[in-house]
Amino acid sequence: MTTRRVFITRSIASGCAMLAAPVITHAAPPRVDEADETARALGYRHDTKKVDKQLFPKHSATQDCANCSFFQGSAGDEWGGCAMFGRKQIAAAGWCNAWAKKPG
Repeated sequence: MTTRRVFITRSIASGCAMLAAPVITHAAPPRVDEADETARALGYRHDTKKVDKQLFPKHSATQDCANCSFFQGSAGDEWGGCAMFGRKQIAAAGWCNAWAKKPG
């Protein structure tokens, strides 16, 4: 049978051990490389201003990843997730051929 004194002592010791443990940090997801196979297939560029207009005639200067429905970053984020690129991050100022206007 555990007494209240033993329980409190063990609780304090556990709390101290948790505070002394190293902090685990999560690394940011990798960023998409423009040379990546998926990026090349979609014509992805980190900067929408550098998209080849002849290869992608539907591209407009007002289109970028930040205003695409597939962009998973928050407003103001420079990089964010994208449904087209799995767990890799894309530039909010980027563009690819899968661009679709964000509703609203």
